Amino acid sequence: MTQQRGAGDRAPLSRQRILRAAVALADETGAEAFSMRRLAQELGVVPMALYKHVAGKDELLDGMVDVVVGDIAPPEPGAPWKRAVRQQILAARDVLLRHRWAASVIESRPGPTPAVLAHLDSVIGTFRDGGLSADLTHHAMHALGTRLLGFSPELFATGGAAPPPGEAGEAAAKAAAAAYPRVAEIAAAAAHDAGSTVGGGCDDLFEFTFALDLLLDGVERLHGQGWSSSRTPEGRTRP
Repeated sequence: MTQQRGAGDRAPLSRQRILRAAVALADETGAEAFSMRRLAQELGVVPMALYKHVAGKDELLDGMVDVVVGDIAPPEPGAPWKRAVRQQILAARDVLLRHRWAASVIESRPGPTPAVLAHLDSVIGTFRDGGLSADLTHHAMHALGTRLLGFSPELFATGGAAPPPGEAGEAAAKAAAAAYPRVAEIAAAAAHDAGSTVGGGCDDLFEFTFALDLLLDGVERLHGQGWSSSRTPEGRTRP
């Protein structure tokens, strides 16, 4: 934690200074321990001074999201649409890995903030400028979901609580493998990462990009087929 500034050397308080300090504090403490009072202490001001620049914690959280999402790097100019979308999404992932509290805060907001809307608008523009129809782009955005912002809540975790150490742990692992052999089979089939956040110790980056590439390859295939949601797989117009 940085030292509080004294009254003589305190930088002028501004909305941007408050937001940047709030992001830094959340990086250190996590979203759960974050509070307006704690932020005021960090800035060396009384809590009421913050309310001259932000209406309350909800507005502060929205601003923090905008600071984080605003740092997402744009794709390389002139890149083909699939590569550009991939770059945008992986750039979002890089930013959220630096601010691990941000995913839960983004999901907690009642609606998208201006920076989130700008990022989504940019990704949509990449699809549309690449020649994809508005129809296909709409469904692609739904399929990508929160991956557009660099994270993906999993439907289930492949691991769960770690077994106890020693013989008791080995016995528990063997019993679980016997009861759920298919789960055990796939859990042992790939490289693992001790710092995983996906679950089961899986390699997070591999799992994220694997699913992302499957989705983008599928969108590319549908685009090449002239796909439309108004038609059935047999080519007939839907009722």
